[in-house]
Amino acid sequence: MDVATLRRERLRSHRLSAPAATVGEAASHMLATQGQEFWGGRWALASRTRGAPSVRDVDAAFDRGEIVRSWTMRGTIHVIPARDLAWVLSITGERQARQAAAVRRAESIDDAELARAERLARAALSGGNRLTRKELFDVLEAGGVSTARQRGYHLLVALSLRTVVCQGPVVPRFGGPTREQYVVLTEEWVTDAASPADPAAEYFSRFIASHGPACVRDFAWWSGLPLGISRAAAERAADRVVIVEDEGEPLYVATGPAPRRTPGAPDVLALPPYEEYYLSYADRTVPCAPEFLAAIGPSLNGIIRPILVARGEAIGVWTHSVAVGRHADDPVPELFTPDAASDDEVVAALARYRAFITA
Repeated sequence: MDVATLRRERLRSHRLSAPAATVGEAASHMLATQGQEFWGGRWALASRTRGAPSVRDVDAAFDRGEIVRSWTMRGTIHVIPARDLAWVLSITGERQARQAAAVRRAESIDDAELARAERLARAALSGGNRLTRKELFDVLEAGGVSTARQRGYHLLVALSLRTVVCQGPVVPRFGGPTREQYVVLTEEWVTDAASPADPAAEYFSRFIASHGPACVRDFAWWSGLPLGISRAAAERAADRVVIVEDEGEPLYVATGPAPRRTPGAPDVLALPPYEEYYLSYADRTVPCAPEFLAAIGPSLNGIIRPILVARGEAIGVWTHSVAVGRHADDPVPELFTPDAASDDEVVAALARYRAFITA
């Protein structure tokens, strides 16, 4: 499959050229959308939704309990439909916990300490209570569980991997977009948890539907699962996916009709940091020329910058602040290949983001 076709089909499967009807549908289609930067995860979903949803529209989906944020895979926080959280963590949670074992030992977080933290968190959050991260850490401190240095963060991650807690409704912020969510008790907040008959097959098929054409190696990277387990998941999903190219690494797409492209969908997009269209593949030279990969990242500190994409190709990066008083400033583009898009196209792409974050 040539690069132009691969880009075109991935734009469609990502819902970037075939947006979903609602934020919730976009999240469900993507299954897990990377969201280290809270504003970025919300913009990723808005970019995949029809019309011009604002940050407040995405926040409303969090407040309704349709979507949550948690460490779903690779030790990385994602936005995920609330109903899909538990079964995804049933596949990835234990592996993530094992990978974090050395860090927890360094922070003196053993099983007994984690059990104490869980008891304190459950007592504080039960009955529909919600706490900011700081408020939860204060509860732990008052109960004799230290949150000094990075202990609080690692305790929160550990409790999230156990599906004890997740990050749900947003914390209001005067004068700018919210930057924080309340921590809630997962078993109380998520009232319609899904239970796929074959979670591994569901996992692989949902990835292919939202990221295909893609190969097993892509799924292994995205999910954080070993290649052997990923290949087994592909085999179990054989009735939901089909191979469209078998030269080298087989490329899969989902069976059934693909999302319908939207006439007039913009050719140039301003996409968030840690963007799924760029990040989710073992080979990132499909969306980006090799000589520009270092400019996007991951950098030495793991940061992956917001990108400008023209007709499926990364043509630059952009910057913007969500600080109070600065979130209304114009985003600033840095183009790799100025002739890949017109000035008007770039301005329009950044204006769509600015309208989203300032609404």
